[in-house]
Amino acid sequence: MDNTVLRRIRGLAVLASAGLILTACSSGSTSTPDANAGASAAPAAAGAAAPSGAISIFVVGGKSDDPFWSKVKRGVDDAAKVVEANGGKVTWLGPQNYDNLGPDAAKLIGTAKSQGATAVIGADWVPDAQDQAFKAVTSSGVPVFLYNAGGTEAAKKIGALTYTGSDELVAGKAGGQFFAQNGAKNVLCVNTLPGAANTEARCKGIAEGAAPGKSTQLPLPSTSFGNPTAVTQAIKAALLKDSSIDGVVTISTTDADSAAAAIEQAGASGKTKLGTFDMDDNQLSRIKDGKQLFCIDQQPYLQGYLAVSQAYAYNAYGLLLPQSGLLTGPAVINSTNVDQALAGAKAGVR
Repeated sequence: MDNTVLRRIRGLAVLASAGLILTACSSGSTSTPDANAGASAAPAAAGAAAPSGAISIFVVGGKSDDPFWSKVKRGVDDAAKVVEANGGKVTWLGPQNYDNLGPDAAKLIGTAKSQGATAVIGADWVPDAQDQAFKAVTSSGVPVFLYNAGGTEAAKKIGALTYTGSDELVAGKAGGQFFAQNGAKNVLCVNTLPGAANTEARCKGIAEGAAPGKSTQLPLPSTSFGNPTAVTQAIKAALLKDSSIDGVVTISTTDADSAAAAIEQAGASGKTKLGTFDMDDNQLSRIKDGKQLFCIDQQPYLQGYLAVSQAYAYNAYGLLLPQSGLLTGPAVINSTNVDQALAGAKAGVR
């Protein structure tokens, strides 16, 4: 998309412009600065548009090589094209790992503030560790846009203007209900990021939705996140210890791959149903082949794209959607709609 076209669409409402950018296939470029770099622009006052050419949006997200967060970042990059074409910039900040997620995220929020952000976008994964950092940003007059984790109540608490993402408790309930509808009575919710608000809400929702069946949580050390061997062995051990477990759900697609291996190794392929939060090609292939029950899509591309679009529209024009929250999910992908999801994945937007 060339700069002329981008300038023509800059005044469109966020949702209208989303349809245009969804057709883009290439990613935009967002910079990742040295965390010790000095401030480069004065923050804009809340409720006021930033001066022309001074817009500097910082996005605090997960690891950019994380399969889920790479989709969020692609949405951020695509939305950044509009910002950059009009003289602004979008900067992505992510942790090196998830071992100390809350405190590390708080430091990144502080980095965004110190480097002259005119808007900060972030996920409230661990409120106890992050909320003070968010409040420091909002109290300084810099608008905050919450996305991915936290929800509308968390947004109100920290003074964020809005929330974009999935309601994790609602998503969990949808998954639990789908398990129950398909005969599962004892579901194991594998949490490799225990203590994080969004993952805890997911497992809580699974338990509520699975009633009258039951669901218990298997909390694993955060160091196991992304460690296929550790996660596989932990799930396998749980299945061998309790033969009544007939459903396993994971908080990420990487963990779902490990769960699929664990179910097979435990000899439970015929009776233990697998589900996961989030979506990738492996999940869709297993659903298509009848080896996985479902996955819950929260549309991460839209989370990144819409969050940046809203921040830019507010900084540039003072525009703000009237909704208290903009939900991008959940959508339960199963055998009945997997073909549509596969088409979206092939197009590079799911």
